[in-house]
Amino acid sequence: MDKVRSFKFILVFIAGFLLLASGCNHNGEKTDLASVPSWSKEVVWYQIFVERFRNGDPSNDPTPADMSGSYPGELPADWKITPWGSDWYSHEQWLDSVKGNGFYSKIQARRYGGDLQGVLDKMDYIQSLGVTAIYFNPLNDSPSLHKYDARNYTHIDRNFGPDPKGDAILINSEIPDDPLTWKWTSADKLFLKVVAEFHKRGIHVIMDYSWNHTGRVFWALNDIRKNGRNSKYTDWYNILQYDDPATPEDEFRYEGWGGDNPWMPVFRKDIVPPDDKVMPFEGNLHSESLKQHIFSVTRRWLDPDGDGKPADGVDGFRLDVAGEIPMGFWRDYRKVVRSVNPEAYLIGEIWWLEWPDKLLDPKVFLEGDQYDAIMNYRWFRVARGFFGQAEPVLTASGFVSEINRINKGIKPQNLQAMMNVSSTHDSPRLSTSFYNKTMDKYNAKPSDNPDYKINKPDELTRKEQIILLIHQFTYIGAPQIWNGEESGMWGADDPDCRKPLIWDDIVYEDEKAAFDPLRSRSADLVRRDSQLFTFYSELCKLRKENPVLVYGDLTFILADDKKMVLAYRRSMKDEEILVFFNRSQSRQTVLLPSEKGTEYQDLLSGNMKPIRSIEGQIEITLDPLTATVLKKQKGVNF
Repeated sequence: MDKVRSFKFILVFIAGFLLLASGCNHNGEKTDLASVPSWSKEVVWYQIFVERFRNGDPSNDPTPADMSGSYPGELPADWKITPWGSDWYSHEQWLDSVKGNGFYSKIQARRYGGDLQGVLDKMDYIQSLGVTAIYFNPLNDSPSLHKYDARNYTHIDRNFGPDPKGDAILINSEIPDDPLTWKWTSADKLFLKVVAEFHKRGIHVIMDYSWNHTGRVFWALNDIRKNGRNSKYTDWYNILQYDDPATPEDEFRYEGWGGDNPWMPVFRKDIVPPDDKVMPFEGNLHSESLKQHIFSVTRRWLDPDGDGKPADGVDGFRLDVAGEIPMGFWRDYRKVVRSVNPEAYLIGEIWWLEWPDKLLDPKVFLEGDQYDAIMNYRWFRVARGFFGQAEPVLTASGFVSEINRINKGIKPQNLQAMMNVSSTHDSPRLSTSFYNKTMDKYNAKPSDNPDYKINKPDELTRKEQIILLIHQFTYIGAPQIWNGEESGMWGADDPDCRKPLIWDDIVYEDEKAAFDPLRSRSADLVRRDSQLFTFYSELCKLRKENPVLVYGDLTFILADDKKMVLAYRRSMKDEEILVFFNRSQSRQTVLLPSEKGTEYQDLLSGNMKPIRSIEGQIEITLDPLTATVLKKQKGVNF
C-alpha cells in the first residue's frame, strides 16, 4: 500500500512540475502570468482576525493543551478564557503567574474564543457593510492567537472548527509531507463552507500564509528535534546546534525570525549573492521538498476537490513578510498558483527597508512575475501626513509630490489592485493613529511611549478620520477595512489593535483601566458606532456604483498650501468625479475651471441640488476639515 501511495505521489509531483514548467493550467491552457485579476481592482476589502472577530461556538474554545508551544509559554493552572466584553486593560489574576516582561507580553496568553462559526453568524452583517472581499489573517493550525507560528500548514486551526480533539487525532494520523494521506478535518470543512457562503454573496476570499517561518512545534521541526541529523527535514531550517542526547540539557538551536526568536524558526534560504541580505534579494528557498510541500498546501486551498475547477477554493493569498523571501521562490510560486487558478490574486506584505524610517520600494515585485499588488503602507504614510497632519507632516503640494514619487514606475493595473490599508493587525487603529501625531508605527503604544494616548479619540480626530476615508475610497487602489474600524474601535499598536470586536448583543465594561496602574484615566464607553458603520456603507456603495473610481485616471487639479485645500479628478471616457478636501481649520472657497454648462451632483451630502458651472468655473465652499465628492452629470446643458 505504501508503494502504491508513493507511486501516486510521484505521478502527481511530475504532473505538477510539467505544468509549472510549461506555464499551463490544469486544462493544459497557457496562463498569462502578468495579468492582474480584474476583481481585485474592484473590491473593498474587509480583514478578519478570527480569534477576535466573534465567538460563535464556545464548545471549541482553546485550552492550555491547544496553546502549548506558543508565546509566552506555560500557562498557570487558573488560566481561563477572557470574557468578550471585559475591559481591555484590566488585569486578570492568572496573569500574575504568566512569564513575561510586562502587561503586553503576558496578554499574549489571552484567548477570547473567536472562531469560524462566528464568521458564519455575522455574514449578513459583513454583506450589509458593502464589502466584496475578505482577507483572513492566518487560519492554519497554530497554538498562538495570531497563527503566524504554524504547527501545520495543511489544516485550519483546530479551535476554529467544531471538534478540536477529533481534528487533532485526524491530523496525527496523516503523513505530513504526503498529500495523498491528508484528510479534511471538521475545521477544514467549516472553512470551505465559509468560502462557499461568501462566494454565494459575491464576496471573494483570500488566505494569509507565512512561507518564511513556522512555529516551534511545526511537525518538521519536531522531527528534527527528535531525530537530529538523521531527520530528512534538516535542510528546511538553519540548524545552529543539535541536541546531545547524552546530556540532560536541550542544546537544540536554530535561526529564528529576527535572529534568536525561538518561537518562529525561519526557513533556510539560498541568497544570491550569499553575503547580500539587503531586500529585495535573488535566490530561493534551499529545500526542494519544502517548496513542494508549500505548493501542495497552496493547491489544496485553491482547488479543494482537485477537479481543475477552482470555484470551490480561495481566490488568492496574502503573503507574510514577503520581502524576506528570495524572489526566485515567488516566481516559482506565482506559476504554481496561476496554473491552478489564472484569476488568483497574490499580494505581498512589503513594508520596511530600514526601521522605522524607510519603506521598501515594491516595483521589482510588481513586474508580472511575483505579486499583483502589495499592502500599500506607503500610501497610508503619505495620506496620514496630510489628512492627519501627523509625522512626517505634509502640505497639500507635499502630498501630491509624495504620491507621485511612490507611484512612479508602477503599472496602472498594479496600482489599481493595491490593498490600500489604513490600519491592520500590525498597526494602530485608524482613529488612534490620527489621535497621536507621532510616527504611525514607531513608539506607538504606551509601553514604548508613556505619553501615547489610549483613550477614545476626540471629535477633531473623527473629522480627520472621515476625510481620510473619503480619500481612501476615491483614490486609486482597493480600500481595506480592518475588522472593527466600521464600529468605531480604537487602540494603539499591536496588541491593542487586536481587541475583540464590538457587537450589539454583548455587554461591554467601560474601558477605564490604565496601561500604567499608577496613572488614572477617564472612563470610555465601549459601544458600537452605528453612524460610522453607515458612513462606511455609503463609501462602499459609492465605489461600487462608480467604476471611474476603480479604473479612472487620477489628476491633481489643486494643491493650495496656504489654504490647505486639495482636489483631484478621477476620469474615464465621459465619466468624471471631482474630489475636494479642506484640511484647514477655516472655511475655504475655491474656484476651478470647468466646461460651461456642466452640472455636478454631490454624491455624499445627500444634497440633490446640482452644482453648475457658470462662465467656465465652478465655485466650491468647504467647511473646516470636510470633503466633497462631485460627479459630472451626462448630457446636461443649461
